[in-house]
Amino acid sequence: MNSLEASEFILNKDGSIYHLNLLPENLADTVIVVGDPERVEKVTKYFDKVDIVIKKREFHTQTGFYRGKRITVISTGIGTDNIDIVLNELDALVNINFKERKIKEQHTSLDIVRIGTSGSIQAEIPVDAFVQSEMAVGFDSLLHFYQSEDIQLQDFNQALSEHLQLSKEKSAPYVVSCNEELAEKLFSENIFKGFTGTNVGFYGPQGRVLRLPLQDDKLNDRMGSFSFRGKKVTNLEMETAAIYGLSKMLGHRAVSMNAIIANRATGEFSPDAGKTVDELIQYTLNKLVPEN
Repeated sequence: MNSLEASEFILNKDGSIYHLNLLPENLADTVIVVGDPERVEKVTKYFDKVDIVIKKREFHTQTGFYRGKRITVISTGIGTDNIDIVLNELDALVNINFKERKIKEQHTSLDIVRIGTSGSIQAEIPVDAFVQSEMAVGFDSLLHFYQSEDIQLQDFNQALSEHLQLSKEKSAPYVVSCNEELAEKLFSENIFKGFTGTNVGFYGPQGRVLRLPLQDDKLNDRMGSFSFRGKKVTNLEMETAAIYGLSKMLGHRAVSMNAIIANRATGEFSPDAGKTVDELIQYTLNKLVPEN
């Protein structure tokens, strides 16, 4: 294979990957992704030690050890456009030879776990609950830029499109599932299994109105009433579908763990969202690396 061109595979002067500013040796095989850069330390404060700290833009990375297991925690910022950067560059760190600028013959698979906040759209999923995303539907257009048809759940795509009656100006929804093996490792009867909606914004795309009217003010209602093969859309956030889609295409295992800090159906917001997120962090770490 020819070497990747400099304009496609961009490295910094120190040899690190362009946006994340990481070298291959900085990355563990298990990666926790969080949206908020300040949440990175809220995860790594539970580590035995941290030996890598790198910050560039909204991408803050710390790599260290939890109960003896090496784990990387990285912030993505908000949105699927950032996920496109983070997932492609994480993959490059393990599957491209930086010196030769060639794709490696032997593939390395990462475990990628999102720990994030989310809002429920079902009244029975209360604030301060945890939701593990069995599936996610993306309302952005990211996956449509890739040859992704084979990893999409086309029957769910069609059912959602018919039920939601989206304007033709909006992107066609795409549905992707989590990695079942990793999800099973992180699941317990204390959390909900969910079908997560990944939106392209926080206000209008999630049905919030401040000063701007919505093009379709009934969309959230239709989303809440959707049901297909026993699955309902349970919660809304802004990254999961892209994480699932890119991970599947790149050969990584991904699952999204959501702290429910708002319930859109009941109008409630968590009285202590920080505490809920911290409890999800501890839960996820303990499931990733159980005590001996």
